[in-house]
Amino acid sequence: MLKIAVVDYDMGNLHSVCKGLQHAGAQTSITHLPAELAAADAIVLPGVGAFDPAVKKIRDRDLEQPLKDIIASGKPFLGICLGLQILFDRSEEGEEMGLGIVPGIVRKFQPEADLTIPQMGWNQLQLAQPHCPLWGQIDANAWVYFDHSYYVEPLQTSVTAAVVTHGTQTVAAAIARANVMAVQFHPEKSSTTGLQMLANFVRLAQSAQILTSV
Repeated sequence: MLKIAVVDYDMGNLHSVCKGLQHAGAQTSITHLPAELAAADAIVLPGVGAFDPAVKKIRDRDLEQPLKDIIASGKPFLGICLGLQILFDRSEEGEEMGLGIVPGIVRKFQPEADLTIPQMGWNQLQLAQPHCPLWGQIDANAWVYFDHSYYVEPLQTSVTAAVVTHGTQTVAAAIARANVMAVQFHPEKSSTTGLQMLANFVRLAQSAQILTSV
């Protein structure tokens, strides 16, 4: 059975993500051990909270280099919410450097009339990479659930897989580059659409598993 490791660094509800992956047929484990992460077929990095504590916990558990090595190996990788933001170089939210896996900055939403910060609730995606594996059987303007005050600004716009408009600001809602995919919204809270995205990731990981075993 496909094994997906969910990275445990004390920053979020990991069990709801596991349930979504299990619903799609994957076996999941919650772990912070590099050997267990390396042995998995795919990796999911969720997260809820602030940027600085997150990257500090990653480094305190000696996970930075193992995560970079796993990504470099080509193993399917999915970041969720804060797990997207810490892939970037730095954030306006704090002083710590991010993991630097995706070049760019995490920005704060700019205040404007009638704009709610954080963006909390359902909003509509606009797909920038229609053929991204996460979007299989997903409507081009699907509704998903957000809860964030900061958004990612990739240095290379080509990595942006979807955008969302909040007030007058249109920002990246997902990125995809080779085996690395990450979303700002919460698929585990996004009803059947989110479950389909998690199922798509499981299907991608299964395909990669078959290729590596041949």
